[in-house]
Amino acid sequence: MKNSNNMLHFTFLGTSSGVPTLTRNVSGLAIRNSKNKDWILVDAGEGTQHRIQQAKLALQSLVAICITHVHGDHCYGLVGLLASAGMNARTAPLTIIAPKQIQQWIEVTAQLTDLHLPYPLNFIDVNEAAQIQQITDELSIQAHPLSHRVPSFAFSIIAQNTQKKLDTQALIQLGIPKGKAWGDLQQGQNIQFNGETLKATDFIQLQTKRVHTIVGGDNNRPELLAQACQDAQLLIHESTYTQAILDKVGSGPMHSSAKMVAEFAQHQNLSNLILTHFSPRHQDNTGQQAIAEEVKTFYTGNFYLAHDFDQFSLDETGQLTKIEKY
Repeated sequence: MKNSNNMLHFTFLGTSSGVPTLTRNVSGLAIRNSKNKDWILVDAGEGTQHRIQQAKLALQSLVAICITHVHGDHCYGLVGLLASAGMNARTAPLTIIAPKQIQQWIEVTAQLTDLHLPYPLNFIDVNEAAQIQQITDELSIQAHPLSHRVPSFAFSIIAQNTQKKLDTQALIQLGIPKGKAWGDLQQGQNIQFNGETLKATDFIQLQTKRVHTIVGGDNNRPELLAQACQDAQLLIHESTYTQAILDKVGSGPMHSSAKMVAEFAQHQNLSNLILTHFSPRHQDNTGQQAIAEEVKTFYTGNFYLAHDFDQFSLDETGQLTKIEKY
């Protein structure tokens, strides 16, 4: 199932809004760099660490946690998850990008419950993450403000890798035989050929490949992501209600309907869209069909409605593929 040029791999850990249901947990999304085991967690609703175990993700390989906003269905599982990582003997630092209140909550909870983490937390206030944060050599994160009852954010997750490509045509034209000489050049070593020194730098081309996904928190104004979406290949956004139900519920909860997100994605010419964070009233087959029909009415691109444990991959060509379960 693995494609050699996959760059980001997504596992939905929770797709329900507000409360967990029998088939869906509250918000959590794992995003893995497919070149290795490094992964980022966006939101950690209650029960997320159990979902992580079921999805066979290793807390040791977790490099960053992003919390979109302080509402409990997006963060109540965070402290337990941090404690479990400590009990699993984690020692590597862990980056957390979140509202300042999340840091205060972790500190107070640690104090009141005698929690001592054996690894350092590198806490970045989400308001300061408007600049790109480099998490690993290949993964970086950037925050974008949204509109909700409390400050809420979306995160750009960017995977970028640079590959060295040997200019084989030039080597063939010069008559340099395949084998050790090619290998040495590929490794960056100069070689001797017909009494001349050939520099590796003259025969190596650097190719940078980049994949950009945006994961939104709760938000009633998708258009706030217009600039961020300009070079994104995928938007993952909440779609709590259909438009008809949102009209009934009113503007108080400050959520998006499927119609709002679909119209925005169409307007932005986004090629891929995944909707999540469904109200319990839209989680049965009829409810999901109503959401899907609404999206189809306003958006002509490639879209999915996420279920818990759904997995997707996004490659550098912008191709989004759902990975069928074995």
